[in-house]
Amino acid sequence: MANTFYQIYIHTVFAVKGRQSLIANAWKDEAHKYICGIVNNHHQKVYAINGIPNHIHLLLSINPDCRLSDLMREVKANSSKWINKRKFVKGKFQWQEGFGAFSCSQSQLNNTIAYIDNQEIHHSKKSFKEEYIELLQKFNIEYDEKYVFEWIE
Repeated sequence: MANTFYQIYIHTVFAVKGRQSLIANAWKDEAHKYICGIVNNHHQKVYAINGIPNHIHLLLSINPDCRLSDLMREVKANSSKWINKRKFVKGKFQWQEGFGAFSCSQSQLNNTIAYIDNQEIHHSKKSFKEEYIELLQKFNIEYDEKYVFEWIE
């Protein structure tokens, strides 16, 4: 698109089905690299990726013609197939339906990257459920808790 200028950053969050702690440290980095490859193959850019065993955070820059829901569907479908093909978990690995997407301004880029990079420390004090609800509230997103992921307590 000639003469089109943009700067779109999106912080996405998605969880393992039932919020199960299935992402093991032994293969976490490999999975993150695979996910980055999926994003790059769709001509988008990853600025940060990290998470804990039950969820992942991604900070992306996207082009105006990118349909975020299509990109996330590709990320989740292809990464779950990849995880299952390598038999990293017993049984079938699945991502939870849906995802969170939060806009990020240029001025907040470094803070968001640091937040994503420090997930392990952050979650020593706060559960994923608390974090996710806080993000929804911080961004003034209306929600009904019964539709916010499946929580296995």
